[in-house]
Amino acid sequence: MSMGHHFAVLNDPLLNQGTGFTQEQRQALGIEGLLPSGVDTLERQIERVLGHLSAKPTDIERYVYLQELADRDQTLFYATLMSDPFRFVPIVYDPTIADACLSYGQIYRRPQGMYLNKNMKDRFADVLSNWPRKDVRFICVTSGGRILGLGDIGVNGAPIPIGKLQLYTACAGVPPQVLLPIHLDIGTSNAALRADPLYLGLRETPPSDDEIDSIVDAFMEAANKVFPGVCVHFEDWKGIDAIRLLARYQDKYLVYNDDIQGTASVTLAGLITALQIKREKLSDQRILFAGAGSAGIGIANMIVEAVQQQGISQSDAQSKIAMFDANGLLTKNRTDLSPSQSVYAHELADTNRLEDAVKQVKPTVLIGVSTVGGLFTEGAMKAMYAQCNRPIVFPLSNPTDHAEASAEQLYTWTEGNALVAAGVQFPDVTIRGKTFHPGQANNFYIFPALGMAVYATRPKRINDAMFIAAAHGSADQVSQFDRNLGMLFPRQDAILETEITTATRVAEFIFDQGEATVERPIDIRAWIESMVYRPQYGVESIG
Repeated sequence: MSMGHHFAVLNDPLLNQGTGFTQEQRQALGIEGLLPSGVDTLERQIERVLGHLSAKPTDIERYVYLQELADRDQTLFYATLMSDPFRFVPIVYDPTIADACLSYGQIYRRPQGMYLNKNMKDRFADVLSNWPRKDVRFICVTSGGRILGLGDIGVNGAPIPIGKLQLYTACAGVPPQVLLPIHLDIGTSNAALRADPLYLGLRETPPSDDEIDSIVDAFMEAANKVFPGVCVHFEDWKGIDAIRLLARYQDKYLVYNDDIQGTASVTLAGLITALQIKREKLSDQRILFAGAGSAGIGIANMIVEAVQQQGISQSDAQSKIAMFDANGLLTKNRTDLSPSQSVYAHELADTNRLEDAVKQVKPTVLIGVSTVGGLFTEGAMKAMYAQCNRPIVFPLSNPTDHAEASAEQLYTWTEGNALVAAGVQFPDVTIRGKTFHPGQANNFYIFPALGMAVYATRPKRINDAMFIAAAHGSADQVSQFDRNLGMLFPRQDAILETEITTATRVAEFIFDQGEATVERPIDIRAWIESMVYRPQYGVESIG
């Protein structure tokens, strides 16, 4: 047995237990003397990790430390993450991950996923076969074309699919070894990056839409060939690419787009809870969107489908939704609209002032997906409040300086009557002696739970109705006590429990629809719980 072999165990994040290896294991594996004498429990190791983390001055340094831990000892990484998701999810994902992407060239350590590029188009299957694990059930793939509010950052977007898949495990217990993050490099439109000496991607501009489609066609075919039945999660593609590619594949492969469908589902979840608080029907609302990009269209389309489930026609459902974008209200006079936008253009007077749009549309729900900080002015909000005593207002853009309004502004301008959820977590607000806890419409309530349901049921396809089932699953878990605080989403501290409940609802729906390819168990909840990944060292995990 060569020296390399002993070290292999300590260098494999799946097998390594660090100081958690027992005396017997150290002897059996030939790693005696390669570790300090003390044998730690997993709990003691977590304690040590938490000590290291609290000594770090910034969240970006905590992010780097945690990713290095993931590279070294996967079990300990997930045990730490799952010990306090409320604290760690914002570090391994949004908002800290934005900083990680911006400095990716500087903090790149070792690959945690795969890097494909357009020049491998005819060899994608061969390259994918290089991944050491064969039972891959989920691929999260990005082009880096539209990361958070950062725009096109090419290969620097690689941390995003890594972080996204870590949430599958941390929030819903999907086993980490079946997850594969991929950056598919099609070039970048960012000239500064193409000139940056530390940039690790292709230094070319992205090709035409047709060429992108043929590259992704080849990728989808190869992924399904190498990993039959794999679910491909599209993440942070440029808006027009995102909408087009989802439509191109959703009837052909097992795919979904989190930016479109996950965002829509979590928004719908908040809307359902808000309407339960108001005791009103979704079909009776008038909804105004600020922003008409892929997120806005995705949310609107899912609301239309949910309204249709209440027995209303598609055109009537669409007539309840109006949109306002950088060029103003979407009206019948506009000639610059895509087909997916024009169904939301109505016979309204043209205006590029949001306050005027509010006065015309008289919305009961205002949803911000504009990335324009401060767009929801006091005038616009007072106009809304004047004709709706409990306005539902969701400023969803992130990071914080892109939010259309702060929770404090919205509660203040509506005398504490607004029902608020934002894309970022705003602090509690006290108005006239009453404290409100604004919700965070964070996709992590939805996509990990959907992932767990898909992992369990192995459906042939994923459709919007499954995301609507997930939205109901989330909404029904907000307690009356929390609703009284203005909360529209479940608390984040028991996220694993919450998401297993949501996953159970989605799995049950998938079985009801006849989409599953496995046999239906009698107790779906117990069946899903039996598959949940629990981070613990087992003798069997080495073997």
